[in-house]
Amino acid sequence: MDVRPPSRLFDAALACALLTLSAPSRADATITDCLKAARALRAGQVMKVEYLAVSDEHQAAYEIEIKPPTGRTWEFECGVEHGAILEMQQQVASADDPLFKRGAKVDRQRAVAAATAVYPGEVEEIQYELDAHGQPRYEVDLVDVDSVRFKIEVSAVSGQIEEMQIEAWQIGPNSAPP
Repeated sequence: MDVRPPSRLFDAALACALLTLSAPSRADATITDCLKAARALRAGQVMKVEYLAVSDEHQAAYEIEIKPPTGRTWEFECGVEHGAILEMQQQVASADDPLFKRGAKVDRQRAVAAATAVYPGEVEEIQYELDAHGQPRYEVDLVDVDSVRFKIEVSAVSGQIEEMQIEAWQIGPNSAPP
């Protein structure tokens, strides 16, 4: 699959679109605040931004994916309420990645079964991530019959659902309309 990094024009368009779409209240942080907070932790190209209407921290959040010039993509969850980074995870290419494989006891099929048992729907994407402590997780993105987009994080160690989020919109490669 040929994946080309977005251009600087993409960055500018992304920022403009997100400022328009997010429409935060006066007390809320802007998408610019969250982009600055994420980029302060990891320099690189913004690959995707998602707006999570419901996050596991019980607040709206932006999920920002940044790909450094070398290395793995990082995912940052930034709270809309204060513009603070709430969580950061490192993405790996597959369950065969040595860092993921080292701690994983649950396979992809079991993780999907756990997610769809609680949140029935069509699986759109599965990502392989390492949390802040290096523990492997599956992120199962699915859409239910009412077109609600869920992001379910399942521990690759225990098979338990660790987080659930509802995605309101996404901007970046392979984005689907909200």
